[in-house]
Amino acid sequence: MISAYVNCFKIPELRQRILFTLGIIVLCRLACTIPVPGVDPAELARMFDAMNKGAAGGLVGMFDMFSGGALQKFAVGALGIMPYISASIVIQLMTPVIPQLEKLVREGETGRQKISQYTRYLTLVICVIQGGMLAKTMLNPSMMGFAGDYKLVLSPGIPFLLITTLLLTAGTIFMMWLGEQITERGIGNGASIIITVGIVDRMPKALQDMFNNLLIGGDLAGSSNFTLVHFVGLLVMFFACCAATVLLTQGVRKIPVKYARASMGRQGAAGQTSYMPLRVNFSGVMPLIFGSAVLMFPPLLLQGLVKLFSKSAPGVSTLIMGWAPYFSHGSTTYLVLYGSTIVLFSFFWVANQFNPVQIADDLQKHGGFIPGVRPGQPTSEFLDQSMTRITFAGSLFLVGLAILPMIVTDSFKISYSISQFFGGTSLIITVGVMLDTMRQIETYLLNHHYDGFLSKGHLRSRRGGS
Repeated sequence: MISAYVNCFKIPELRQRILFTLGIIVLCRLACTIPVPGVDPAELARMFDAMNKGAAGGLVGMFDMFSGGALQKFAVGALGIMPYISASIVIQLMTPVIPQLEKLVREGETGRQKISQYTRYLTLVICVIQGGMLAKTMLNPSMMGFAGDYKLVLSPGIPFLLITTLLLTAGTIFMMWLGEQITERGIGNGASIIITVGIVDRMPKALQDMFNNLLIGGDLAGSSNFTLVHFVGLLVMFFACCAATVLLTQGVRKIPVKYARASMGRQGAAGQTSYMPLRVNFSGVMPLIFGSAVLMFPPLLLQGLVKLFSKSAPGVSTLIMGWAPYFSHGSTTYLVLYGSTIVLFSFFWVANQFNPVQIADDLQKHGGFIPGVRPGQPTSEFLDQSMTRITFAGSLFLVGLAILPMIVTDSFKISYSISQFFGGTSLIITVGVMLDTMRQIETYLLNHHYDGFLSKGHLRSRRGGS
């Protein structure tokens, strides 16, 4: 494997793409360190320290993770590249629903360029909305659901709102452009790599926190000290979670497909046999992002209702406050709702993106069939049933990985900055993007007659089988 990394720099084109990608990553990290003017950094740090100790620290940590740590610094890249990801998801979900978008997809490269343009426009709209909300939050931190007297803005007012919204929007648009440059002239998917680098950038801090707990003998589960045994156990758990994530990301069920024998003059061409890979985790990390976004609203809604009835109906306000712990991040009710949302959205994503009728029609047009299954409607029903069973198993596996960081946080009493690497969105994104990038690099190596990363076989594409 070491020789494979050395060989990467022996291919001029691959070396240029890797160096270009690294240069773009430096620019992205720079955007995550330049603070927005007008915000007191000391007061901001004090507020985030209080947040991390509270129940919502995991939720805030998740948003900070997607921004690459820029949110805690309130940098120009505080929104990260997530508005672009959100716009892409919206366009992708609306494509099967809106005939005009579906028509553009079938037009080839021209249609894809128009869809990319629509995605950029939608990204701009999302940036303005989220940037304005984040600027408003700096003026009134209680909007985030945390008590405390924080004076974050040095000169509050309309100018701060406008300038901050403009800077945050410009930062995201700049990072979106950098991501497109990586995709076009670098290696890997630009947007995914920017998110992954932001996640990996937090890993040294997590290791430092673990070493600090080991040195000072911090409390573990409220009954014992953090010892070397616990440290090694957490490392073993981390590698086990990585292995499980690789299995989930790469897992497919291969459906055998045979093609009818074609006649060529007096001789016939032998029929071919191939496989149709059905991915175990077809929806990727989308259910985790969707579930976290949905469960973000109940605490905010309850907080608004408490303020609304605090003076007019104190009894109702007290009753509503009693419901708040059930929706706090990491509670049992939260875990159940989070897991249920992940399963439901996994099926929703598959139903929206996987079309067994069209696949069955395409197979029939090209003379393909699944052994033991009649072409047409029976093939469509077989694919639908197979994908349903696979999605159910994959979604349960995904739920286990998603809630594991919260369980680790509650059981071992360690910060969410450490436990987020034991599963969840961060680990799934990191593993998936790294596998995809390594696969692209391996393609270059094999095309130039170099060995890949594996001594036997090669990395499997995330989109299908080997």
